[in-house]
Amino acid sequence: MSISLAYLFNWYPQPSLTALRREITAVEDLGLSPHRFTLRPFKGQLVDENDLAEREKTRAALDAGVLRFLQSTLKVALGRPRAFARALRMAVRVGRVDERGLVRNFIYLSEACLLLGWMNELGIEHIHTHYGTNSATVAMLCRLLGGPTYSFTMHGPEEFDAPRGNCLREKIRHARFVVAICEFTRSQLYRWADYHDWSRIHVIHVGVSPMFLKHGPAPIPAAPRLVNIGRIAEQKGQAVLVQAAAQLRDRGVDFELVIVGDGPMRGEIQHLIEQHNLRERVRITGFLSNQGVLDELLAARALILPSFAEGLPAVFFESLALGRPVVTTYIAGHPELIEVGVNGWLVPAGAVEPLVDAIAEVLKAEPAVLEKMGQAGAQRVAEQHDFHREARKLIELFESAR
Repeated sequence: MSISLAYLFNWYPQPSLTALRREITAVEDLGLSPHRFTLRPFKGQLVDENDLAEREKTRAALDAGVLRFLQSTLKVALGRPRAFARALRMAVRVGRVDERGLVRNFIYLSEACLLLGWMNELGIEHIHTHYGTNSATVAMLCRLLGGPTYSFTMHGPEEFDAPRGNCLREKIRHARFVVAICEFTRSQLYRWADYHDWSRIHVIHVGVSPMFLKHGPAPIPAAPRLVNIGRIAEQKGQAVLVQAAAQLRDRGVDFELVIVGDGPMRGEIQHLIEQHNLRERVRITGFLSNQGVLDELLAARALILPSFAEGLPAVFFESLALGRPVVTTYIAGHPELIEVGVNGWLVPAGAVEPLVDAIAEVLKAEPAVLEKMGQAGAQRVAEQHDFHREARKLIELFESAR
């Protein structure tokens, strides 16, 4: 008999969580029927039909209302006083080191009480969440209240910016297991976990979407077009990329750069494009559907992602699966997938000149050279990031969590 499973998110669904949505789909394909819960509903625009479908399947805690939160909290406090006291102590402990403070963590405790009721109603045996932040806190508190076992997947880098504030040591200790998306992420968890809890941490790669994997490598276009895909934010390095684009233009290099995504720095990046007179060469599309991302990758010679901080971005797998080399930075898990001269280029994070040089190499390379690199990348992705193979590993851990 399959384990009764729930997924818990902080904000879900949303455009930047397509890899997480694909994981749920793979788990379903392999026979489980996970319930979806989110602490807060995503209020932004959803453009992908799969995200729209997920929204209909997802129950949001915040939609329950203040009265329901108060009722749930009182019910647990009176019905399970010892467990409630244990969870309350943990909420206070987390709140004292968490930059969000005590009040926010008391809210997480109330959300855990509400979640506990839902889990009991549905007979949920295990909760899985992604990222070691808010949703992992709620899952841990729910467990301390007497709820299901829990696990979480760590991506990085945000969780590692404040490991003590996120109480990673406690979350790992109380979890049945923890998933790291790459060896780098596991190494960072080793830093903050008790040595005796290291055995709880397992590497399971993010799977690439079948629509990318099945498409396979495609011919490299002759047009000097490049694409950047990701959330437009400081750590993704688009500001450095626009500076590099200006230097390429000044060198007399012909190119077109498409930035796919949205985020808090979109206005600043658009201003930089205007400031450097790059309107005719650089444009921002906003978020696109999976098909839109696939089309933009196929139209480009390479993916350019000069991030300062990452785990291991899913867009790497999508790009390589389509036979597009990757230009990125020597950080985090990037060298685990991107090999210089084999399937891409690695440059120092934040350095403009090396990025300019690498992009110039992409633009002057013969399509046959880039296609050979893309094929090597596609083979590596097929070996390490198969959608269902990685999901099977995860399901084995779920089943062991009973």
